[in-house]
Amino acid sequence: MFTEEQYQKDLNWLFAQLPNYQLQGQNAYKPGLENIKKLCDFFGNPQESLKMIHIGGTNGKGSTSNMMASVLQEAGFKTGLYTSPHLVDFTERIKINGENCDKEFVFNFIQKLKKIPSEIQPSFFEFTTIMAFEYFKENKVDFAVIEVGLGGRLDSTNIIKPLITAITNVDKDHQNLLGNTVSEIAFEKAGIIKENIPIISGTENPEVLEIFKKKAIEKSAEFIDATKLTNAYKSDLKGNYQEKNIKVVLGIVQNLRKLNVQIPEEALQNGLLNVQKNTGFLGRWTIFSENPKTILDTAHNLAGLEMVFQQLEGFKTKKHLILGFVKDKALDDILKILPKNSDYYFIKPNLERGRNPKEYEADLKKYEINYKIFQSLSEAYLFALQNIKKDEILYIGGSNFVVGEFLENSLQN
Repeated sequence: MFTEEQYQKDLNWLFAQLPNYQLQGQNAYKPGLENIKKLCDFFGNPQESLKMIHIGGTNGKGSTSNMMASVLQEAGFKTGLYTSPHLVDFTERIKINGENCDKEFVFNFIQKLKKIPSEIQPSFFEFTTIMAFEYFKENKVDFAVIEVGLGGRLDSTNIIKPLITAITNVDKDHQNLLGNTVSEIAFEKAGIIKENIPIISGTENPEVLEIFKKKAIEKSAEFIDATKLTNAYKSDLKGNYQEKNIKVVLGIVQNLRKLNVQIPEEALQNGLLNVQKNTGFLGRWTIFSENPKTILDTAHNLAGLEMVFQQLEGFKTKKHLILGFVKDKALDDILKILPKNSDYYFIKPNLERGRNPKEYEADLKKYEINYKIFQSLSEAYLFALQNIKKDEILYIGGSNFVVGEFLENSLQN
């Protein structure tokens, strides 16, 4: 029987289903489609009844997925959205028209998951993926936007046969899992390109572009280079980097229209302008407050942080940055690009994968970074508030988990 107490208990059971990449990192990465195929078969392959759009990439896939869902909602379609990780609540991962997945559904579905055959041993992400498929089928969504979890070729979401596939970009991230070079990572990302299904590419890297084009030819898939599209649209997602993601959305919309999906111009405009309202999307250049101006951003790899730091440099005032990183991030290159003339407050993200700043303190000294180390995010935040001057900027990020913890604390207070 569903109760909030029992729901939390069963949700804890779900998180304990290992491997769980969100909690464990590299050691939890078990790529392959065998388990998810068995799991989908057990539940009658709900994904086969859904019209889906599949979106991958190193950076921007979350923003692009939320933009696309918002556009479809504005066009009047009942739209499912599956993304990861969540920032505050597990149900953020699975949404319909911006509403988080119903807790009672999660509770009831977990009861079914507990009864699957013992020869199927899914990971946490595989469990949540089949949960999303089943939720979207049960609620008869018109379309489902599915964000790739990690990589592409061997990601659990790659079991689907979408109407359109999109890859925002490729850069170095998760090298210990996907490959040490951009071309190796591009090969994994290109694994979501499927037979006769259009592929929208947002990459500006010529090497990656050729890998995608070659894969598209192999699969007889129409190839669309979104970087060549003209963008006259704006979004309520304010990071400068969203310009590139909007172009990917335009490429998807153009191809949906070719499939006779009715997306009026007004729906496209309003969808891009109302992403946060329509989908509840947070954490991408989110302005948390104006006094002091506090910016939250989940960028956590070199390419993503380069873009947000570049935008920060546009503010001609002192910056205060609260940063925390996970253990499997290569930090040396990141520390080199930290904005100069800024004060830094380093913390350990509050999970097993969180990296203690003491471990990289020698590098902080080497790069002559003006820093302090704090025991908790709340301690760092209070210190920053006490020391920041009017018109100075406070930035909080370095990890999804730092932004998530900050938002969770702010909701509780």
